[in-house]
Amino acid sequence: MVRHPAICVRGVCIAVEIERKNWNLVLAGLAFWGMDWFNEIWNGLVFHITNYAPVWGAPGKTAYLILIGLNIEICFMFAVAGITFAKLLPADKNMQILGMPNRLFYAVGFAMFCVIVEILLNAADALTWDYTWWSAKFPLLIVLFGYLHFFLVSFCVFDMESMRRKINAVAIIYTVDLVAIILFGFILKWI
Repeated sequence: MVRHPAICVRGVCIAVEIERKNWNLVLAGLAFWGMDWFNEIWNGLVFHITNYAPVWGAPGKTAYLILIGLNIEICFMFAVAGITFAKLLPADKNMQILGMPNRLFYAVGFAMFCVIVEILLNAADALTWDYTWWSAKFPLLIVLFGYLHFFLVSFCVFDMESMRRKINAVAIIYTVDLVAIILFGFILKWI
């Protein structure tokens, strides 16, 4: 079996999951990535509407800046992050942890982990925040609107019973993203 290191990150290989026909993980990962695109689009719209700043920005050198808060490096990280996090889910989706459904427990925990990483990136000037309500002093909004829905949607897709429902859910996410990019990016040129 040939491994493709260009699309492998710490042992999580998109190609390997496709080769194994592990569509639950692949579609969960695609849902996660699609939700990131949705966030990046509304972030760009905030900049256009306020003419002040995006909610978050990707400053500094990059191979390619895609949207105001999204560079190619971040894009590829989110492309594999959904698979990585879904691989950590317990097999029993009904198991409780501290009295909570495990999917909700992990979604909240992973969202908090991601926000801690963002706080460190912001402290290192690798990520900008210009609004007091979106900052290390008030991380709750970042947890709720920056990440929690990524995980909830991704885990929901992962747990759907039928492949058709999984594919439809991912298709809806990407259709919304594509329409928004065409409308706000190419037609209106707002992002």
